[in-house]
Amino acid sequence: MAELSGLDVSTKQVERISEKIGRERVQQRDQAVADFRALPLMRQCESPVPNPPDASTVATVMADGGRLQIFDRCERDPGPVQAQSDQAGGGQTDSDDEPKHGGYWREDKIGLVMTMTSTVSAEDPCPEVPAHFVDPLRILKLAREIKGHVAAAKDEPDEIPESAAAAVTIDAQEDEPSTTPKPKVRSMVATRGDVDKLGEILAQAAWARGFAAAERKAFVGDGAKGNWGIHKRWFSSYEAILDFIHALTYVFAAAMAGRKRLEGWEVYKTWIQSVWSGKVEEVIRALEIRLAELGEAKEDESETSPRRVVSEALGYLRNNAGRMRYDAYRKAGLPITSSHMESTVKMFNYRVKGTEKFWSEPGAEAMLQLRADYLSETEPMDTFWEDRQGTATGRWPYRRAL
Repeated sequence: MAELSGLDVSTKQVERISEKIGRERVQQRDQAVADFRALPLMRQCESPVPNPPDASTVATVMADGGRLQIFDRCERDPGPVQAQSDQAGGGQTDSDDEPKHGGYWREDKIGLVMTMTSTVSAEDPCPEVPAHFVDPLRILKLAREIKGHVAAAKDEPDEIPESAAAAVTIDAQEDEPSTTPKPKVRSMVATRGDVDKLGEILAQAAWARGFAAAERKAFVGDGAKGNWGIHKRWFSSYEAILDFIHALTYVFAAAMAGRKRLEGWEVYKTWIQSVWSGKVEEVIRALEIRLAELGEAKEDESETSPRRVVSEALGYLRNNAGRMRYDAYRKAGLPITSSHMESTVKMFNYRVKGTEKFWSEPGAEAMLQLRADYLSETEPMDTFWEDRQGTATGRWPYRRAL
C-alpha cells in the first residue's frame, strides 16, 4: 500500500481486516452449505445454473490436505504422535489431523472443483506407458518425494547407473502425444474442519457450478480413506480414480524391495505397464507370489524392510483396484493424476505454511477461505464486494451498472 498509494497501513490493521472479511466469507460459505443440505435430494441432483458443463467438459473434483501451524496454549500436543496406518488405502493416511511429530503442526483440508476439456476415444489413445514414467532417475526421485523411502540393497549405489537411464532414453525416441485433459476453470475450497466438513463444502461448490448435470464426472484422489469417504457420501455418481502417481510409487517401491537395482528396475517396468493398461490384477498376483517368497512382515520390522514394503503395496493395490482402470479412463477422456490438486496445495502452503507462521483456529479458517477465494478463477470475491457495498450500513444500495 505504501508503494502503490502512499498509505501507511500497519500490519495489525491488515491482519484485523483480513480476519474480519475472512470470517464474513466463512459465514456465507457455511450458510450456502446449510441451504444446499436443506434442498430435497432431487434438487441436489439438478443444476442451479442455466449452462452446466457440456459434453466436451469433464466435471472434476479432487481433495487433499496441506499443513500449517496452530498456536493454542491449551491444546498444544507436548509429545510425539505416530502416524496411523490407513487400512482403507493400504498406506499412510493423508488426513490425520493430529501432528505427526508433536508440536503445533496441523492439517488443513483443501478441495479443487475444476472443469477440464478432453475428447472421448474408441481406443486407448496412449496404450504404452509414457517415457517419463520409465525414466529411472526421475522415478527414484519421485518415489522418495511421495513415500519418503525406497528399500534397496545396502551394497549397491544409491542411484541407478546412468547407462540404464540412457538406454531408456534411446528406446523412447519420442513421447506419445499428450492426451491429458486440460484445465478450464478452477475454483478452490479449504477448511480447518474435519474431512466431513470438507466433503459438504466441496459438494455445495460442485453443485453451485452445475456439476450435477455434467455428462462426464471424475473424482480423483490418493489412497487416503477420507477421500473415498467424501466420494461415497457426496460424489457417488462420479468416476472414482486413484491418482496414478501414488500407485506408481507403491509399485516402484515393491519392485525394488529386496532386489538389486537393475533387476528391480526390470520388474518395475513390467508392473507399471500392467498398471497403466488397467491390468492391476496381474500386479496383485505378482505381489502375492513375491510376498510368499519373502514371508509375512513382523510387527517390529522396519518400514524399509522388503517384506513390509511389499505387504503395504499389496494392500494398497487390493484396496484401490476398482479405481485403477486407467485404460478405460483415458478412453473416456478422464484425468488419471491429481497433479493439479498437488499444485493447489502448494499454493495454499505458500501463504499459510512456514516455520515462522502461527495461526489461531479462527484466523486460520478465515485466511484459508480468503486464499481459496482469491485463487478461484470463478472470482467469488468480486460478487462478495458488490453485495457488501450494496448492503453496507449508511450507504445507498446502488449497484454498478453491468
